[in-house]
Order: sequence, then C-alpha cells, then structure tokens
Amino acid sequence: MTQAIVLFAHGSRDPLWRAPMEAVATRIAAQSPGRQAICAYLELCGPSLPDAVRQLVADGATAVTVVPMFLGTGKHAREDLPLLVQELRTAHPGVQFHVQTAIGEDPRMTALMAEIACESPPI
Repeated sequence: MTQAIVLFAHGSRDPLWRAPMEAVATRIAAQSPGRQAICAYLELCGPSLPDAVRQLVADGATAVTVVPMFLGTGKHAREDLPLLVQELRTAHPGVQFHVQTAIGEDPRMTALMAEIACESPPI
C-alpha cells in the first residue's frame, strides 16, 4: 500500500498565504521520503482536492489521508469536505481514504499555539 497525504486548506490568491501549507508538505517529504504529500485547496487557487488526489493516484497512491488545515471544524470541514471525499471514494474505489479532524483541534496543536502565544517578546 502506498500512502499519501493531502494537506487541505481553504485557499487564497496570495502565494504568501499558501507558504505555510507548502512548508508543511516540504517537511513531510524531508521526514518521510517514501510518503507523498501534496497541498490542495477548496477555492481561489489550485490544485483542487480532486486534482491533487488524481495526481497522487496516478503516482501510485492506494491510501490517502486528508488533513484539514483548519483551526476548527467550521462549515468547510464539516460540510464541504465530507461531500468532496465521498466523490473521491466514488471516483477512486480502489483507494482508501481517511480524513483527520481539523488540525487546530488536535491537543498537540492547541498546546503549541498556547506556548507560542505565551513567548516573551524580544527585548
């Protein structure tokens, strides 16, 4: 089984906005060289989630984990993403899909955000 990760975010026309998501994908590639990681966006830029998954499947992925790069489970994670994933399951019946909870709801992420917020400002 070839596992792949899709970092799924809202999207923006501003390439600077996308830089943190792309940095996560780059870090995954460095830490896990055998695992494919790609960013996908709901709107305003590409690739879309279906396009990203199509690319991963063409490259041999048989299991895809979708990581919602949202701080919370809002409308996009709660309503839009499940519909998109159902369409992906229909389009790629031989691929296993797993959807994680919104990244910001992971206790490790909230702990890290609290730690960063409490840092002393530089003097």
